Amino acid sequence: MYTPHTEADIKAMLAAIGVGSLDDLLQVPESIALKAQLDVVPALPEYQIARRFEHFAAKNTGVDYASFLGAGSYRHYAPPAIAALAMRGEFLTAYTPYQAEVSQGYLQAIYEWQTYICLLTGMDIANASVYDGATALAEGAIMALNENGRKKVLVSRAIDPNYRAVLKTYCDGLDVEVDELPITADGTTDMAKLAAAIASKEYACVALQSPNFFGNVDSLSSAARDAVSASETVPIAVVSEAISLGALATPASWGAQIVVGEAQSFGVAMAYGGPYVGFIATTKDHLRRIPGRLVGKSVDGQGRTAYVLTLQAREQHIRRERATSNICTNQAHCALIATIYLALMGKTGLRDVAALNLSRSRELATAVSKLDGVDLKFTAPFFNEIVVDVHQPAREVLAKLQERKILGGVDLGRWYPELQTCILMNATELTTSAQIDQLATALGEIVRVHASV
Repeated sequence: MYTPHTEADIKAMLAAIGVGSLDDLLQVPESIALKAQLDVVPALPEYQIARRFEHFAAKNTGVDYASFLGAGSYRHYAPPAIAALAMRGEFLTAYTPYQAEVSQGYLQAIYEWQTYICLLTGMDIANASVYDGATALAEGAIMALNENGRKKVLVSRAIDPNYRAVLKTYCDGLDVEVDELPITADGTTDMAKLAAAIASKEYACVALQSPNFFGNVDSLSSAARDAVSASETVPIAVVSEAISLGALATPASWGAQIVVGEAQSFGVAMAYGGPYVGFIATTKDHLRRIPGRLVGKSVDGQGRTAYVLTLQAREQHIRRERATSNICTNQAHCALIATIYLALMGKTGLRDVAALNLSRSRELATAVSKLDGVDLKFTAPFFNEIVVDVHQPAREVLAKLQERKILGGVDLGRWYPELQTCILMNATELTTSAQIDQLATALGEIVRVHASV
């Protein structure tokens, strides 16, 4: 760590405040104080620090594995220009950029982020981002609760289980009941049950994810849409795999009034769980209920373009009792990364990436479905994830694949007891044909051994 203070500086400051050493500034109770010195590496020159971290990096063998992991966090190619631009000093501050008014540049970047999200979702407005997709869903539900005052929300069981868990945590504190819709045999939401449930007019909102947690395309049917409209229930669309917005119809086209999701796929590193970047977009009808902030475009006193914080409904800006959310914040730097990604890709590039994902996932589906003892669980249209039934405990199959340096996917039995033999597999533009062949060969051998026992 760089420190500008010389030993002489430190001695002078200690003398000025009347203590003999830096240790004297720390008064730790004897009961919890360390009884011996920590075994830590002493200060090193920068080049030795670099070598030390190279040594640590060499211990990470994960890069040698073929990965088919997804389930809400996706591997996508991030052009090097993203880091070159996002890490410029103009965008970095000593504190996270909560205060967007720090510069016109950041305000413009957030404005462009909002614009991209509106174009991709078909909504009228979008906010300056939130923590992640899970909190975006919870905040979107709160918007609906504030809209009609009801105390129940309805969510599809095909929504990411982690998202549903966060939603329930929010709702527990608000004394709001969360009911779940079952899934059908094709891995999509049961629309008949949806229509019957909302006929009671008890629900503030109904939330569906598309592509859903199983990778299947899911949306309101025309009959369900009519039922939702008649009950004045707010339809919420959840998007976990943002690249899908380059291939699928906009959530607005099937009747969503609020769209929430995760934009990690837009150039944001997987980063062992975070930070990610959530988004919330909605129609003008919900403008005053959207959490966080909105950046608008105006002109200054000389007629020049000026970007301003048009709406600030956070507790840091207005009285807490009038805030749309007291714990809503944003991931501005991650949103900046996503904005640069979208600018670099453009409309054609994003469609090309989405098409590659479709192609790779179908190549994967074809390869595994040809294996004896392996079946595709669902028949619904899918984006870049599939559910594979191996007809034996998925956990055991995944462990055997990992021994062969293959991360075969996610054990769905963790969240769905009826899917103990099913694996959620993902393929993106970074998945190669050689890796798919490697997986298919290994999986076929594992299944044959199990069948012969």
